[in-house]
Amino acid sequence: MEVKKEKEIILRPHHGMCFNFYVGKGYSKDFTDHMGKVIKFLYDNPDQLICVKSDTDVVCKNCPNNEAGQCKGQRKVIKYDNRVLKTCKISNGSKMTYQEFRKIVKKEILDKGLRSKICGDCQWNYLCN
Repeated sequence: MEVKKEKEIILRPHHGMCFNFYVGKGYSKDFTDHMGKVIKFLYDNPDQLICVKSDTDVVCKNCPNNEAGQCKGQRKVIKYDNRVLKTCKISNGSKMTYQEFRKIVKKEILDKGLRSKICGDCQWNYLCN
């Protein structure tokens, strides 16, 4: 799938942290290839408008936990999303450019060393240390 400029792209709040630690590993080759394309697209297009929303997003498309648009691990990922929203002081459904969101996540979570408090029990945590 080609990732292309859209009027607006939905992005789960916790994916704003995942992107900073992405090393090409994940659930499957299809998933990691797609996630890599999404990350590259957003880094190349920092002015892309995003809607930061706790819902399945552009990254979730090729995830094996995505069943008809619903995440099988919904309770856990919503917990991560809500922690990101609260820590970054933004509301679910907030709209901003990807660059703005990336700066907020860096300032409010990553620079303060709070990542593990938000998602330390994630199955991919070992990749982020």
